[in-house]
Amino acid sequence: MITLGVLRPICRIRWLCVAVTVRWPPEGMDVEGSDRGDEPRRPEPHTPDGNAGGSPSERDGQTGKGRPDPDRQKGSGPPPRAGAAKRPADGPTGRPPKSAQATPAQRPAGAPGRPTARWSSPPPGPARPGFWRSPLRGPWLTSVFGLVLLLGITVLFVTGLLSYAAYNPNLAPGNDHTPEKGWLGFYLFPWPTRPYWLYRLTQGVHVTLGVVLIPVLLAKLWSVIPRLFAWPPLRSPRHALERLSLLLLVGGVLFEFVTGVLNIQLHYIFPGSFYPLHFYGAWVFIGAFVVHVVFRIPTMATALRSRRWRTELRTPAARTRPEPPDDTGLVTPDPAPPTMSRRGALGMVGAGSLVLLVVTAGQSIGGALRRTALLAPHGREPGTGPNGFQINKTAAAVGIRARDIGPDWRLVVRGPGQERSFTREQVLALPQHMAALPIACVEGWSTDDQIWSGVRLHDLAALVGLRESPPGVFVESAQRSGSFNSAHLRDNQVRDPRALLALRVNGADLSVDHGYPARIIVPANPGVHNTKWVTRLTFGAPR
Repeated sequence: MITLGVLRPICRIRWLCVAVTVRWPPEGMDVEGSDRGDEPRRPEPHTPDGNAGGSPSERDGQTGKGRPDPDRQKGSGPPPRAGAAKRPADGPTGRPPKSAQATPAQRPAGAPGRPTARWSSPPPGPARPGFWRSPLRGPWLTSVFGLVLLLGITVLFVTGLLSYAAYNPNLAPGNDHTPEKGWLGFYLFPWPTRPYWLYRLTQGVHVTLGVVLIPVLLAKLWSVIPRLFAWPPLRSPRHALERLSLLLLVGGVLFEFVTGVLNIQLHYIFPGSFYPLHFYGAWVFIGAFVVHVVFRIPTMATALRSRRWRTELRTPAARTRPEPPDDTGLVTPDPAPPTMSRRGALGMVGAGSLVLLVVTAGQSIGGALRRTALLAPHGREPGTGPNGFQINKTAAAVGIRARDIGPDWRLVVRGPGQERSFTREQVLALPQHMAALPIACVEGWSTDDQIWSGVRLHDLAALVGLRESPPGVFVESAQRSGSFNSAHLRDNQVRDPRALLALRVNGADLSVDHGYPARIIVPANPGVHNTKWVTRLTFGAPR
């Protein structure tokens, strides 16, 4: 009796240890070292009769829900012993035969003993799927922003190409600040002079639209940010190429927008000239953009058709639900409660773009809206009066000295085998003509039409024997530093009757900052090619 009394608690402790050992680790939890494929599977403990120990409910002959197990109440043979779990046919050692054991390939993902690579598990942070929890993210919202950018960036690229063509870069090396462009200039054509507001329109649209698209671009990047942190970062050579194109796409668009905004504000903190940086950056970006569109436009079209616009625009935040999971990786597996509807997100982005439109467009449109152009470069207004319109560079900034434009100033006009020199009074004595033209600059700003008066360029060409079909002209300035101190103009620009060597504006002599004693003014010409402080005109100059 004493012996049995002592052994009974020991047996109970042993049965408890067996039950705990069988149930650990819980299903789906890995133990340390379980990702090593060469580690053998831990053998399961067995009871003295060769059967695995079971849970308390199994030892009581019940299922996990507390109901009797019909499989244990039926059948022939002696009733199962307490703790004997129902198993496949056991082998002679009391363990299931190998055919009944799960192989590594058959075990579910995350099961103990599954051989998985260490890098397949994302590190803590943004690479984990549950890190990004906004219920708004999904293919539909991303596709809406993508559609707006698809249309907007296409217009930006076309107007950017036109802006480059307006410089007539193929005319002469001095006009081209990207001399190694090669075949990238395949589309170039002689820039026209009609309509006279052409460059003002194309460059105004280019700059204004670029600024207006900034909120849409940021919203698009926000909507796809989980994909930027996809794990593993590289899965195959094809995936590596896709990630490289994504790097060029995101890096290219950020580079173009940032350099563009800095150029608008005349804030040149980047190394090198803005023109080649923006030009080559645009081609790198547009290449990645085209590849991205080709591969993603079917997905975008499907996503846009998956939801009705009217329904989404009527759904408040309280009834906003995540989009169905799909293979894009944008829908979070652990959504947070919505704090904004998709209607609210679209409205916020649209309002941001509208505000930027109001504070930007006036610098190109002019009139009363010019006062609302808060993002236009400031400190460039020379005051009121006939010369009271915007300038880009002052005489002092480019090194103009008093003697360069004083009484000793001369205008030299050259042609094939001829050269003539004129004082300002002599130029004023030539036939004078008037033209109402704006100045439009690459930064996006432009002036209203100003009334210029001076000598027509084709009349000056006639003074050196080029009366019929005058050729192009090479214009040189007294400017001593900075870019664009000279420019080549095409023959169609010389022959336009509104193309002048201007001496006066709005009924008054030019101010020094506006180019006194003489400057070029040509319809639809970029502002930097309307050369100021002109000293020499060479018609038919070699290119």
